[in-house]
Amino acid sequence: MALNLDDIRSLFERHGRLAYSGEPVTQLEHALQSGALAEEERASEELVAAAFLHDLGHLLNLQGETPTQHGIDDLHQYYALPFLRPVLSDAVLEPIRLHVDAKRCLCAIDATYFGQLSADSVRSLELQGGIFSREDAEAFLQKPYAEDALRLRRWDDRAKVKDRATPDLDHYLNLVERVMRRHVAA
Repeated sequence: MALNLDDIRSLFERHGRLAYSGEPVTQLEHALQSGALAEEERASEELVAAAFLHDLGHLLNLQGETPTQHGIDDLHQYYALPFLRPVLSDAVLEPIRLHVDAKRCLCAIDATYFGQLSADSVRSLELQGGIFSREDAEAFLQKPYAEDALRLRRWDDRAKVKDRATPDLDHYLNLVERVMRRHVAA
């Protein structure tokens, strides 16, 4: 079953107030901030949509407020994909799917990156398979949409600021609607 805009709105309205895994923001605030950071860097609308939707899997597979403290990897990067694949292109879906591996890659290729991770991101990194080997990082970088996933990952890491001003939910739902329409028309 595909998710439509009303379904996405409903998920954020019902569960968006949940804390974002030990961070000072809610799930909705994190999504809005991720989208805003992508827009500030003039990303394509597809990549802005990916930034906004990248953690939708958390809202579809509720595991409590900080599942990593209980040793749970909710596999959120995969969870929403079957629901979004009928309505969104790979330009949106692949950065979402790859954003966890992008963290693993960045830890391998950027000596300063690991030190910038929040406590929950460090916990989830271990649950998600740990830091990539140099070979795994090189293989990751060859994948289509790897660069977009790296950009998305950096926005994800920065989208945890209490009371940061962003456009509202309707702004991003309108953007997602445009991206959906382009995909269906293609």
